[in-house]
Amino acid sequence: MRIRIVDAFTDRPFAGNPAGVLLLDDVFPGDDWLQNVAMEVNHAETAFAHRLPEGGEADWALRWFTPVAEVAMCGHATLATAHVLHTSGAHEGSVRFATRSGVLIATPAADGSITLDFPTAPLTPVDIPAGVAEALGAEPVAGFDTGPNVGDLLLELADEKTVLGLSPDLKALAGYASRGVITTARATDPGLGYDYISRCFFPNLGIDEDPVTGSAHTALAPHWSARLGRDDLTGLQASRRTGLVRTALRGERTLLTGSAVTVIDGELHA
Repeated sequence: MRIRIVDAFTDRPFAGNPAGVLLLDDVFPGDDWLQNVAMEVNHAETAFAHRLPEGGEADWALRWFTPVAEVAMCGHATLATAHVLHTSGAHEGSVRFATRSGVLIATPAADGSITLDFPTAPLTPVDIPAGVAEALGAEPVAGFDTGPNVGDLLLELADEKTVLGLSPDLKALAGYASRGVITTARATDPGLGYDYISRCFFPNLGIDEDPVTGSAHTALAPHWSARLGRDDLTGLQASRRTGLVRTALRGERTLLTGSAVTVIDGELHA
């Protein structure tokens, strides 16, 4: 079986967020096998997709697994899967994915970028939980629940320098959300090409810090669009690998645009 490793939300290898991608010939195998493959790949997510019959609401079925669990939504692995479908010739034009989060659409552009059409995360203001500042190592200025699809606690911090300097207690941080914690701040200098900055920590899913998180930007987009007064923005996720996500808020949908690069193309023998 052919397996690819694709770096998503970047236009160069060894940056962005790597994802495993397997295009299956038939229906999904058993969950244990899917989980074992994801554990072996050992990236933030491994995506599994198979073609659906023509005439339905979607073209391909898509599931995502971290090394320890299946997740309800993953942006970078969806981008990686669309990149593989487009570059391999398995699918032309926009592709509709049937997922646990509904039908998600990925549309390639002439410049090689891909735009994902995802549901906008509903943001609900919450009181900052007791102990979260100590676990994070910084005092949040605002907190938000991001709804069931994302499942994170979104924390706005004072400034970009504070986000960059975080070194959280991940074990302590794990208890504050079902998936993890998104930290964010306004860009110090928008002239550098981004409007806001973020870092994402998902210890509950076996991911200490995710390199670039597409799904988190479905919450970051409405948060920063409301504050900055613009629907079209660019976010920098400031992990060690870094990556840029262009976000466009369209009411109940958020468009996420980025590029991807295949770095490994091989065979799975298990």
